[in-house]
Amino acid sequence: MRTDTVFVLFYFCLIGASGRSAHQRGNKLETYKQSRSRRETSRLDDGGTHSKPGSPILKRSPDMTKSTMTKSEQLLRIDDHDFTMRPAFGGPPIPVGVDVQIESLDTISEVDMDFTMTLYLRHYWKDERLSFPSTNNQSMTFDSRLAKKIWVPDMFFVHSKRSFIHDTTTDNVMLRVYPDGNVLYSMRVTVTAMCNMDLSRFPLDTQTCSLEIESYAYTDDDLMLYWKKGNESLNTDERISLSQFLIQKFHTTTKLAFYSSTGWYNRLYIHFTLRRHIFFFLLQTYFPATLMVMLSWVSFWIDRRAVPARVPLGITTVLTMSTIITGVNASMPRVSYIKAVDIYLWLPCTCGIGNPEDMMCDPQISGYTTDPQVTSYSSMDANSTGNYGTTGNYGVPENGGRQERMLAQVVLGDPQLAGQVKRPGYVNIWIDTHAIDKYSRIVFPGSYVLFNVIYWSIYS
Repeated sequence: MRTDTVFVLFYFCLIGASGRSAHQRGNKLETYKQSRSRRETSRLDDGGTHSKPGSPILKRSPDMTKSTMTKSEQLLRIDDHDFTMRPAFGGPPIPVGVDVQIESLDTISEVDMDFTMTLYLRHYWKDERLSFPSTNNQSMTFDSRLAKKIWVPDMFFVHSKRSFIHDTTTDNVMLRVYPDGNVLYSMRVTVTAMCNMDLSRFPLDTQTCSLEIESYAYTDDDLMLYWKKGNESLNTDERISLSQFLIQKFHTTTKLAFYSSTGWYNRLYIHFTLRRHIFFFLLQTYFPATLMVMLSWVSFWIDRRAVPARVPLGITTVLTMSTIITGVNASMPRVSYIKAVDIYLWLPCTCGIGNPEDMMCDPQISGYTTDPQVTSYSSMDANSTGNYGTTGNYGVPENGGRQERMLAQVVLGDPQLAGQVKRPGYVNIWIDTHAIDKYSRIVFPGSYVLFNVIYWSIYS
């Protein structure tokens, strides 16, 4: 009996303990649900909304750091204005000042008639739509991302072949905005533009090239383009140098350009004058040509009977001069006028052929005739002409010895004179071929020196 009672009490004790633990677990679960409900309620009070009515899933609050509009754009009120229109649209033309910093003058090409230049192009204007309050009156600087959202002048380079804005490591564009609305817009540009060259004095020439800047869309009624500081608006790097040219000066001008379809536009000009270095051409063209001409004079000191020595000397001179002329013209455009270097090379080339009279009167070339009706030359000596008598013979020595002379038989055109000689229609004249060489030794060098004096006085 006692044993049954003990088992019953033990059973009720176990049931009570399990009920208390279940009640505690239920209280804990209820407490967790209540705390979670309170957290969700607090989130709803902070601005969160349910994705569905009665759904416990909540949306996150928006991330303000990922807003499409930055604080600077809010300060400049980018969305409050239409920046596709120019400032003060409908009013007077907006003045846009320009200045240029030339970084380098890269190449000058005579063949393509162009030049390549790298420069910093800066624009200045005022846009009151960009004004902002500032306590310290400091400007704000931006890169190309903001420059794409506001109005900027639409400048382009007239007569340009190629141009681009540098983009390493990012676009080389700067935008600086001041509190009163003044704007500075700067970019780094490389442009290849056309340059019409006059090569009539090449290589002793001076060339003037121009870079022209103009607005593409806005006429002078909408945009007034001007150099901000006059001629001082153009600055150059002191280290700029070219291998073939000496940069003499830079200067600026402003003109109006008219297009029949659109109207008048302000155009800015950057002029620069280049003088070609002559020393390279002295070494490569003029000095070799002078040596070839002097080499051709050697034939005047070679015996006139040494035909194998004299003829190749003249031919070699002509071929060398032709090679020099071909090399010079290969690096030049195919212009239709004569250049200064052509005059210098072709005249010495003609003089370098040798002594035409010497070749024509050489005694080894018997029977040479310039015109069968006029003159014939023979290699007879003085003794072989004694049968013709003295009539019509000039300069024949009395002793009849062999002289370095040539007998020329000249056809007489007058039949009355032809009857006065023993050989009808001919007059025999002695020509001293050795004297031709002696005179040529003085005449040819003297003529070449005179030619150089006249040439360099005209072109230098």
